Amino acid sequence: MRLDDFIRMMNEIAPPELAMDFDNVGLLVGRERKEIKKVLVALDCTVQTVSEAAMFGADLLLTHHPIFFTPVKRILPDDPDTAAAYMLIKHGIAHFAMHTNLDKAPGGVNDCLASCLGLNDVIPLPPDELGRIGNLSNPLRLIDLAHFVEEKLDTTVRFCGDENALISKAALIGGSGGSDFMHAHTSGADVLITGEIKHNQALSAKHLGLCMIEAGHYETERVVLLPLINRLQTISNDVQYKLTLSQTSCLRGV
Repeated sequence: MRLDDFIRMMNEIAPPELAMDFDNVGLLVGRERKEIKKVLVALDCTVQTVSEAAMFGADLLLTHHPIFFTPVKRILPDDPDTAAAYMLIKHGIAHFAMHTNLDKAPGGVNDCLASCLGLNDVIPLPPDELGRIGNLSNPLRLIDLAHFVEEKLDTTVRFCGDENALISKAALIGGSGGSDFMHAHTSGADVLITGEIKHNQALSAKHLGLCMIEAGHYETERVVLLPLINRLQTISNDVQYKLTLSQTSCLRGV
């Protein structure tokens, strides 16, 4: 498959016009006429994932997070902001990113997260439709829901709110979604489940009576990777896709 055909396929899955204004999605390194036979799939473009892509013989590294959010003036191998880009160019590996457009898209990050957590009657979370909101199969106490999220996402969570509060409706946003606590509250959610929550956001949510569960940025987004690979493999069986083995959360407990 040529890269320009690959790009058209990816844009059908996660249209770039869905991306937020601040985002940087699409083909970020490479040339459109390149032949694509092997693709490594990861959340981030790092020195480790690029090295793995090179070992795999990948023609392209497909990630959720873009390699660049802000302009750079130089690309150097010893600069942490550009080392991965330097390696991509050195090895002739293209880089394609689907970020907030994949968060919003049907079957994307937040649909996969909602499915993993067993939510029913799932709809986009207003107003920007980045997240999702749905009903639990059975109401749970906050403490029990927190343990359930830990089990399903294989993570360690922190929560804010009365541990005995009964949760029926949950809003969720993979990654850093703590700033959307007001949207979750006004949409009638009992809890917001997301990857990162700031202290002031937790305080404000607690004042509103909204519970919050912080489950890890990496852990709330990695749920999309295998479903995405399965989807792509069905559409384009002339391309070999591989899930990264080198990437895990960069945060650890003690």
